Amino acid sequence: MEKRDIAKITLQLEGLSCASCARGVEKALQQTDGVVKAQVNFALSRADIEFNPAKIEQEQLGAIVRSAGYGVKEQREKIILKIGGMNCASCAAAVEQSLKQVSGVYDARVNIAAEQGTVEYDPTILTRDDLKKIVIETGYQVVGFAGEQRSGISEEQDLKKVDAARRKMWGSWLFTIPIILWMIPEMFFGIAWPNMIIFDLGMIVLAIPPLFIYGQKTFVTAYQAVRHGRANMDLLIAIGTGVAFLTGPAVFWTPIANYTGVAAMIMAFHLTGRYIEAMARGRASQAIKKLLELGAKTAVILVDGQEEEIAIDRLQTGDIMLIRPGEKIPTDGKIIEGSTTVDQSMATGESMPVRKGINDLVIGATINQHGLIKVEATKVGRDTFLAQVIRMVEEAQGSKVPIQEFADRITGVFVPTVLIIALATFILWLIFPEFFRSIGNWAQVYLPWVNPELGPITLAIFATVAVLVIACPCALGLATPTALMVGSGLGAENGVLIRKGEAIQTMKDVHTIVFDKTGTITKGQPEVTDLSPGKSFTEEGLLQLAASVESGSEHPFGTAIVKAARERGIEVKRLEDFLALTGRGVKARVEGAEVLLGSRRLIGEHGISYADRQEQIQRLEGEGKTVILVVVDRKLAGIIAVADALKEDSREAIRELKDLGLKTAMITGDNQRTAQAIAGQVGIEQVVAEVLPDGKVAEIIKLQERLGTIAMVGDGINDAPALAQANVGIAIGTGTDIAIESSDITLVRGELSAVVTAVKLSRATFRKIKQNLFWAFFYNLGAIPLAIMGLLHPVIAEIAMAISSISVVTNANLLRRAAIKPHYLK
Repeated sequence: MEKRDIAKITLQLEGLSCASCARGVEKALQQTDGVVKAQVNFALSRADIEFNPAKIEQEQLGAIVRSAGYGVKEQREKIILKIGGMNCASCAAAVEQSLKQVSGVYDARVNIAAEQGTVEYDPTILTRDDLKKIVIETGYQVVGFAGEQRSGISEEQDLKKVDAARRKMWGSWLFTIPIILWMIPEMFFGIAWPNMIIFDLGMIVLAIPPLFIYGQKTFVTAYQAVRHGRANMDLLIAIGTGVAFLTGPAVFWTPIANYTGVAAMIMAFHLTGRYIEAMARGRASQAIKKLLELGAKTAVILVDGQEEEIAIDRLQTGDIMLIRPGEKIPTDGKIIEGSTTVDQSMATGESMPVRKGINDLVIGATINQHGLIKVEATKVGRDTFLAQVIRMVEEAQGSKVPIQEFADRITGVFVPTVLIIALATFILWLIFPEFFRSIGNWAQVYLPWVNPELGPITLAIFATVAVLVIACPCALGLATPTALMVGSGLGAENGVLIRKGEAIQTMKDVHTIVFDKTGTITKGQPEVTDLSPGKSFTEEGLLQLAASVESGSEHPFGTAIVKAARERGIEVKRLEDFLALTGRGVKARVEGAEVLLGSRRLIGEHGISYADRQEQIQRLEGEGKTVILVVVDRKLAGIIAVADALKEDSREAIRELKDLGLKTAMITGDNQRTAQAIAGQVGIEQVVAEVLPDGKVAEIIKLQERLGTIAMVGDGINDAPALAQANVGIAIGTGTDIAIESSDITLVRGELSAVVTAVKLSRATFRKIKQNLFWAFFYNLGAIPLAIMGLLHPVIAEIAMAISSISVVTNANLLRRAAIKPHYLK
């Protein structure tokens, strides 16, 4: 066997517990026909396999491992391909189908408006080049991958596309307008000037440039589609205009009408529609372009104390950047010297500047307003906040809403079906000419272009060409992607990052929005409000013990206690045997004493009584404060109350959500009384309290069973499992700390008003999608019967198709009103 016949693959294994397990898997693989070599590494839980693809497929190797009693870890990667050469929804459907059929591709979604495909695949089976090859073999090109440094190139390419479309449009009309003027006397007065032969020859000569020079790509793309066994919109136009053009030469030896001029008009309107689509796609993808333009092009760094200006792509983690007032911050980093205010509106949508000082994090592409600062670069390139945002917007624009899948199924069979209908129309007109002629006799009173006196072949061609032209699925393919692109782009401009298109449709069914308390409704920055020591302790002594134990904790309440001690100048003592008791409290030894801090539940579990403090505890909890009991050597040493202030806009946001017809609920690990007090302050109706972190998912499931479709808003880190369980997970990010993997929607700024914006934007976007699909189906399907009966002029059919594309794009772009008139989203 030659070396090139051998393929290699690496499988990540699960369930290996010893070297014998590894040996068993290795033996099973080596005994399989087609496997040349197999080595299993127990330490790495990995199998390196060389095999002959002619004898055994990659999927079978995984099956062999599973049959041996072990698992194969599924490896998934997501990539966004920039695809060139697609002209209609059928093209997108063809590329999508080709990718989905390949072994190793889990999912593929192609967006015609964005001209990109999002592919989820197994990197152990496929590479980038493999995916690129699949697209090329389908008849299209891969012009790049998302995330590459391409802002200037991409913009230049878009401008070239629009310019090329504009030239083709005006070039075709340069010859089509004389055709129209020359046809008017013949159409209305029956005068073929100067005579019929010159008129027919003139129509043929003038039609050649619009069809075969400016419209050449339409015929080339149609040919490529047929060569690859597909049918697309260009094929319909090519057949329709081609047949109409052939009537010109045919008129000299057969009794048939000359539709050559009509063919030129159809192509001119078709190219006009293409020009409008090119401009519309450019507008729809403005969000990505705007985000790319936000980034700084250069950075000034300090090298051995000297300033040096470098290109942004040369910036490395750890470089010290010098940023003067008014300059863009080149990349994400931490201030190490100086203080300033930063305009973060590009990231959060919030116009108010934010004060920053030493050790504060700053976001790349935001504006340093007043101070001279030195910033250490912490993230560069693809890891920056801006790169994450661009990646999320691109993913959202490449995703699909469930309602689109129905349209895609229709689009996938639409063109072949239309070809069958067109052929049937031609045959039926030849078999039953008198039946159709009778319809024409009735309609000619109302429709001036209907002439039943023409010959049956002429009428059959007239109706067939009209069917081919009116049924182009252009509007159907643009309906959902354009609205989704505009909506997701508008969201990015307002600090709402829609990761998954499905969330837009799901949001319309959401009945209740569930909020986490700490850091979502409240600021997440609690402060100590009350100290109530027992008889043997002072306030300072109680706070010292509590702060000593909490110094080992990362919980916000623990941080608040440590902060309070330091503000009073109290020394934190050394602790031992620290133990965090998830959702209940902490335990440690301080100078030999066993100290326990936590909730009433934790103290009760240890059998320690706090009956004499019950009234005080209830009063504090009624004020919305969280009570922490401090126990030393199994005796209650005192009580510490901690309160977390509400976010300024929490009450207003909850009220607005209610105005939108939504119910609200809160889920928290806090006790019932404190939770009810906080909920009462903001106007939340339902409260689920005393929930441990690992119990949130179960509570979300219960709420779903009781209330139906719900959305959950949380910080995206601690609440990740619950966010994933909710029908729509909304993660609140703060600055560079954005947890995106578990959420469907990420809010860049921490205010709850962003939740209201997300709800309104999702509803408005889905409303546009529904409207677009309605109009697309109306244009495409509603007019076909008219075309079959010969009541629709082919030129009017092409005008209708151009209008349909314009209407869905214009309707989608109406969402942009929200940028200047926020009430439009209501």
